[in-house]
Amino acid sequence: MSHRARLSRAAVLAPALLLVAGCQHPAGRQVINPPGIAPLVPAYSVAIRDGEFVFVSGMTGIAPGTQDIVAGGIAAQTRQTLENIQTSLKAAGASMADVAECTVFLVDMADYAAMNAVYIEYFRVAPPARATLAVSALPRPAARVEIKCTARIRKR
Repeated sequence: MSHRARLSRAAVLAPALLLVAGCQHPAGRQVINPPGIAPLVPAYSVAIRDGEFVFVSGMTGIAPGTQDIVAGGIAAQTRQTLENIQTSLKAAGASMADVAECTVFLVDMADYAAMNAVYIEYFRVAPPARATLAVSALPRPAARVEIKCTARIRKR
């Protein structure tokens, strides 16, 4: 095998090796998969608590215990999404008040105002830093919004 072929093969294998290495659970790292909010695929965890930080994967408005997106449009989906995040944070020992950063993904930016009206109900005081992005689609075809966030558990 030529030097170039070996380098090319190493470039392909390196990310896979990092992915496998990332599956190890170092001391202090806890996988959070609350009942009723199971990941759609086994390739990720709903949330990870690592020390005082909680990283919540992108959540959609899936009704707990199902794989169905709630009916009622963007407001209902945003509310269910934030409820799913709240459930995940609680399972990790955190709350919505601990959230430092969120990223919101919208299929249609025309939904921004309706999403924001619900979002602010969950973050009335000192809302987290946030980015909102328009995306062409989400993994669940009926989903209109997905939100991911990071929290830092504060000593109470």
